[in-house]
Parts: sequence; C-alpha cells; structure tokens
Amino acid sequence: MSGDSEAELGLYRVLSPEGEVVGEPDPGLSNETMRKMMHDMVVLRTFDQWMLKIHPLGKASRYAPVEGQEASVVGSVHSLSDVDWTFPTYRELTVGLLRGAPLTTLIHRMFATSLDHMKGHEITLYGDKRYRIVVGAGAVSLMCPVAVGMAMAAKKRGEKEVFLVYLGDGATSKGDFHEAINWAGVFKPPVIFFVQNNQWAISTPFKIQTAAPNIAVKAKAYGVPGIRVDGNDVLAVYTICKKFVEKAREGGGAALIEAVTYRMGPHTTADDPSKYRSEEEVEKMRALDPLKRLRIYLTRNGLWSNEEEQKIVENFREELRRATEEAEKTPPLNPRVIFEDVYAELPWHLREEMAELG
Repeated sequence: MSGDSEAELGLYRVLSPEGEVVGEPDPGLSNETMRKMMHDMVVLRTFDQWMLKIHPLGKASRYAPVEGQEASVVGSVHSLSDVDWTFPTYRELTVGLLRGAPLTTLIHRMFATSLDHMKGHEITLYGDKRYRIVVGAGAVSLMCPVAVGMAMAAKKRGEKEVFLVYLGDGATSKGDFHEAINWAGVFKPPVIFFVQNNQWAISTPFKIQTAAPNIAVKAKAYGVPGIRVDGNDVLAVYTICKKFVEKAREGGGAALIEAVTYRMGPHTTADDPSKYRSEEEVEKMRALDPLKRLRIYLTRNGLWSNEEEQKIVENFREELRRATEEAEKTPPLNPRVIFEDVYAELPWHLREEMAELG
C-alpha cells in the first residue's frame, strides 16, 4: 500500500482513493448497506479515539487501535450472515459491536470490572458465542487451526456456516497459519483466512517478512484461492468477502483474502511507532483514508452529509461517556479469578496461593 499503482499491486478495487467508481461492486449491494457500513466505520473511528483518550488517564487497559483498517473490519463483517462465526484478533475488538454486543460489555472488558464476562483474561480480545465470536489469543495465528477445525466439524454435520478468521501480515510467518491453510486446502472446509496486511508486524515492515511478492500468492501452494483486495475500500472488501463466503457456504472450500491496508496508529498503546517509521510515511498513507473514500462517494450521490456524520459521532460519544461512567462505578474483579477456568480441580500449590489472597 505504498503508493504503487493498482496494476502493480494486483488489487481488486471498487472505489479509487478519490471516491470514483473504478470496479464492479457486488450486484446485491444496496444504498442502505453502503450507508450502514459508513455509519459503522464512523462508530469504529470514534471508539478508537475514545479509547486512546482514556487510556493515558489510567482508565482502561492496553488497546490496539484500528484507525486506517475500518473498511477491512466493517466490509468483512457485513459480508457474513448471523449463523457465521468470526475469530477476531486484538485489533478487531469492535467486531463485537458490529455483531450486536452491547457497548457496555466491551467497556467493562477494557476496565476489567466485576461485570467482565471474560474475567479480565486476554483483555484486548472479545468473544461471546451468542454473537458467534470465538475469543482468540494474544499469540498471533493461533486461532487459524481452531477455525479450520470448527469449519471441518460444521461441514461434517452438514451445517451451512462459514468461519472467518482474522490475522495480520506477521501471523502468516507463523507455523499455525501454514498448517491450518494446508488442512483447509486438503479438506475444503468453509473457512476464510482474512489477512489484514497493514504493512507492519509490530515494528517489522512487510518488505522483510517474506520473499514472496504478496501474501495472497502463498495460498496457491496449498490449493486455496488467494486474492488481494484494497483494504481501504469497504465496497471492494464487502464484494470479495461476500463472493468467497457464499462460495464456501455452498461447499466451495476455503479462501485466503489479503486486504492491503495500513496501520495508522501504534501497534498498541504500549508501542511508540516513531522509533521505527517516519511521520512522512504515515501522512502519505493518510490520503488513502477509508472513511474519506466512501464519504466522498456517498455524499456525491446524495446518500450522506457532514451533518449526519457529526450527529452519529456526537450520539456515540455520549454512549461511550455513559458506558465509561458505569464501568468506573463498577467494582473491579476479585483477584481470585486468576485461579478460575484453568483446572477442573486446583492443584494444592495453587489452592495455597489463592488462600493467601484471603
């Protein structure tokens, strides 16, 4: 995503960075869906800004910003049906919001309050089977084999469910990813490997992560279709995801989708990206902002306005304020929860340690 031409990148694109139509969107893509995706990208950007605002105040735990990648997250989620499953990483925390989880649930998560249903574990991640979201792990690529296994089980049961697992460019250098996609190629389960290539694996640039020209090409070795999509174009992401999700649902097997995008912020709030990349690079990529692109297109076609967007921001900020106040008034988790949900019966030495907590 470093300014190369579309032809050189081999990207599928519907909207240019200037909001011009340059490709064919999904024929079933309605004005209502486009407006909803714009709404959701605004919500994700606002959530991001709020978390970055309250984190330095000591009000929330470590957070992985999503700025710049909103189109990849929103477009992929909108391509799924309610029966499908997602496997988010720490950067897709807001998949919970998009799939119907209450905002207060996510805020209690980030504050690790006594109402956090995940008891403070893996604080930057979210999972809830009610919304078909499988909680991941901090270790990248770890959920790829899990997604393949669940997809194989669903296929065996004859269920029409699709399993979309998120991962970053860095995760494709891990063994779990390669083992999982190899199984997916052989057994053809309904699983989508959705790779957000944001150009940085923490501080490691993509150019020194692999000798391959891109990530999508790696799928060929495993007998899996691989395609690259402009990850800052929500219409393109939706179109490609919809195509391969429905293909998988009808028995067409797995696919790898490489969404070429850019991580505008730090890896997490514990990171200082100025130590390994220039501000000039970041500003150059800001011209490809996913919200700007769809905003131009919708406004030009009378489907959006700055006033409407500002109202969405104001209303959601108020929701965030109320949810934050509620979390601040809620008691924290009892430290004893660190001993729960690991052993069916605690070993003697852990029972002694738990007793020390009172």
